[in-house]
Amino acid sequence: MAQFLLIHGSCHGAWCWRDVLPLLQAAGHEARAIDLPSHGADPTPAAKVTLELYARAILGAITDPVVLVGHSMAGYPISLAAELAPQRIDKLVYLCAYVPRNGMSLADMRRAGPSQPLLEAIRRSDDGLTFRIDPRMAEAKFYHDCAHAVPYALPRLCPQPILPQDTPLTLGAAYASVPRHYIRCTDDRTIPPDYQVTMTHGWPSDTVSDMETSHSPFFAAPAELAARLVRIAEGP
Repeated sequence: MAQFLLIHGSCHGAWCWRDVLPLLQAAGHEARAIDLPSHGADPTPAAKVTLELYARAILGAITDPVVLVGHSMAGYPISLAAELAPQRIDKLVYLCAYVPRNGMSLADMRRAGPSQPLLEAIRRSDDGLTFRIDPRMAEAKFYHDCAHAVPYALPRLCPQPILPQDTPLTLGAAYASVPRHYIRCTDDRTIPPDYQVTMTHGWPSDTVSDMETSHSPFFAAPAELAARLVRIAEGP
């Protein structure tokens, strides 16, 4: 039996894994999801949220070693968690997520990509601490192939603290000791699919796979996603 810990991306919360958790559990595995600080039901003020606080929240949710899955921006905090405590993570799984480059912040990486499809939907707060996604554009950016999830998701999207995404990250041998896998989404309209290919350049072919979905495979193809995660957990 594997243990999964699922980490959401920008503006989301543990709620986005609604359809995947029961499928992993039905397959005989333990699966949980958490709200990162200032997301979902977590009350942490946005002004206090840092990238390290994200990583510490992840580690605080781990008892036995887990398969740690990070969606989108969560590629950064799951990587830092692996650097801080590699012995607590069996495998890292990047789900259409940013794979950190040393010395770069997530915002740096977004700007370095071939395009920034999400940029036109971002609305910064007046105090500069957070951004939101324009609700009129959220379906087109996140959920274009899973319209059934829009009434559930839109009211739950929350402000995204900016500081964690503006924080450069440097990873070392501890992080490198943890096995990594990547699931690319080939119809992603948030992180360009060709950039996902670039971020996984040189990875062993058996650690990278594709899903023909939007940026939200947890709603668009939850059964396929759960099956992929199980195969990764049960593989070498």
